[in-house]
Amino acid sequence: MTEEKKKTALVIVDVQNDFCPGGNLAVDEGDAIVSVINGISERYSIVVATKDWHPARHISFASVHQGKRPFDSVIVNGETQVLWPDHCIQGTKGAEFHPELDVRPIDLILHKGASQTLDSYSAFFENDHSTPTGLGYYLSGLGCRELHFCGLATDVCVKASVMDALRLGYVCSLVVEAVRGVDAPPGSAQQAIDSMEAAGVKILHSTDAMR
Repeated sequence: MTEEKKKTALVIVDVQNDFCPGGNLAVDEGDAIVSVINGISERYSIVVATKDWHPARHISFASVHQGKRPFDSVIVNGETQVLWPDHCIQGTKGAEFHPELDVRPIDLILHKGASQTLDSYSAFFENDHSTPTGLGYYLSGLGCRELHFCGLATDVCVKASVMDALRLGYVCSLVVEAVRGVDAPPGSAQQAIDSMEAAGVKILHSTDAMR
């Protein structure tokens, strides 16, 4: 493996049961990406995986807000908060990785969204856009400046992670066969991919990932 490849990390975003078919916030075909990720993860010397890790009655749950339904929005601490079904509650089966995800190549599991009153889409910052998760420090310590992204969901946590990574100066690629989106409203998943590409993200096919 070349020195350049040693400095490239794979970031696996939220491949958890609740985001896969049968889960509380299932992404259509969310489980279809697992085999793709398993096929590429062992090629990377640095692999990071994130987990949504919410306490019960998290601020992002529609069930916490009287009269609100999933996908409604409210203002929380001056920021627009989309409301979701209860999902990825700490210690529950829904918060676990998909059972077929090969966790052996993973070097770091990063838990996000663990604060009761603050949501977190990005792998790098909470949704206040200023509280770091620590991932940036970890990658900098390893001398990593290039990141390849995959996971769930394209138009929410994957996009937020990629855009923050760009702002932090990372060279970013999206493994396009290894992402799926909420796609609400329809078309938003492809719009997310288009906006990432327009921002400078390279669209990478799994056959070319870390070749």
